Amino acid sequence: MTLTTSTTATSTSSTSTSSTLRTLIQLDAAARPPADAELLGLGVHPGGKVARSVAGVDVDPRWLGLRGFDGKVGEVIALPTADAPAVVAVGLGPADRLDADGLRRAAAAFVRASGRARTVALALGGLPRQDPAAGAQAVAEGASLAAYRFSTYKDEDGARRRPDRLVLVGPKPRELAAGLNRGRVIASAVALARDLVNTPAADMTPGRLAAVAAEVAESAGLSVTVLDEHAIESERLGGLAGVARGSAEPARLIRLAYEPDGHQRTIALVGKGITFDSGGLSLKSADGMMTMKTDMSGAAAVLAAMAALRDLGVRTRVLGFVPATENMPGGRAIKPGDVLRARNGKTIEVLNTDAEGRLVLADGLSLAVEEGPDAIVDLATLTGAVVTALGRRIAGLMGNDDEFTGEVQAAAARAGEKVWVLPLPEEYRKDIDSEVADIKNIGAPGQAGTLIAGLFLKEFVGDVPWAHLDIAGTARSDADDGYITKGGTGFGVRTLIELLGD
Repeated sequence: MTLTTSTTATSTSSTSTSSTLRTLIQLDAAARPPADAELLGLGVHPGGKVARSVAGVDVDPRWLGLRGFDGKVGEVIALPTADAPAVVAVGLGPADRLDADGLRRAAAAFVRASGRARTVALALGGLPRQDPAAGAQAVAEGASLAAYRFSTYKDEDGARRRPDRLVLVGPKPRELAAGLNRGRVIASAVALARDLVNTPAADMTPGRLAAVAAEVAESAGLSVTVLDEHAIESERLGGLAGVARGSAEPARLIRLAYEPDGHQRTIALVGKGITFDSGGLSLKSADGMMTMKTDMSGAAAVLAAMAALRDLGVRTRVLGFVPATENMPGGRAIKPGDVLRARNGKTIEVLNTDAEGRLVLADGLSLAVEEGPDAIVDLATLTGAVVTALGRRIAGLMGNDDEFTGEVQAAAARAGEKVWVLPLPEEYRKDIDSEVADIKNIGAPGQAGTLIAGLFLKEFVGDVPWAHLDIAGTARSDADDGYITKGGTGFGVRTLIELLGD
């Protein structure tokens, strides 16, 4: 690859914090609620069983029952008390079923219910079925992500406020603090991805995305290479160059590398970086374009996950590739019927310019393969068909290696991000045969669109174990829900961090 811009930071210390990762809420641990706590949350299971007695607060199960409080995960109700601090019951669900995601949702509900309180304390007991650090990590993630807000373009006085500080109350505060710190870093990485996705496309251009990557690299101990539009052409990245032709904004190819001492394996990440998708000449509807600043969510997930690797002490070598461009209908835009040649030499007949993500990923995946990684993961808001199939809470997962696909699925489960494994049927491969090129970029209209896209991408990974996450449904939420906020969700960041930390 031709070096156009390079920023390298060699430190691999796991104790520093990347300046690009902002703290959403201050998190502390203590054996007792602090004296300045304005609100105390008590974890309560069904039947009114308090997870742990704190500061002599008594909970009457009969009163909770009369108020309709069932102890379900995320339920919150104020308790009658004349003493300070004010007290709320926070539902945890059955004790024998409390897991990490239940703790995330309980902590998120508490933060959302905190009103104007600036310092709050939360006591969830012994964190059933969790070791203290893992439980505290989940609490930190849920509380921090619920506190997230994107207010760059708002009058700060009008932005909804959250608590400034949360103290997790429980035994073994030192272990709790370690878990809180890890959860804080992960939540900050997710917040970075959300910030990138929520930024308007006029400000988050391919060039700006490359500048953010350089900032991340400098603060997170990564090396970065950025190819400009001329280098993209000379490096034979025909898919990326083709999609970029219709836009006045020049494309960029971003390569990030995290190379800790003594690493045992290398995983490459590839993120779709379409900073705005009009559909090109296969133009989207006006409604269809309204949220298309989010079409770079895969790229955001890759950049954000890599921003956290050093702080989390990850020992895996990680390479990140982001092909970044707009997809616009300018006078030089590719036309249906045009043929592009990808980095690996395959020719692609473009029959729908709105199926552009797979064209830029073809080059990103080809570059990743050339580096000889042990495995590759790509993330992309790739198909509307996956939303039809799985809705907006579950991502589609496909791959060419059952063992590695299983690793990604297990990492997603630990992270609390839902995925569903979809097949790549060989009998559907003929649907992307082209009359004039090696392959075409769409299959039969209205049939298996997500699987066809996966089969297309498979053409560019060779024999390297590879998994594809179609996050078209999960990358954006239309409403606040638990620790998910309206807008970009940062989906995939926590899954990648779990996978890379194995």
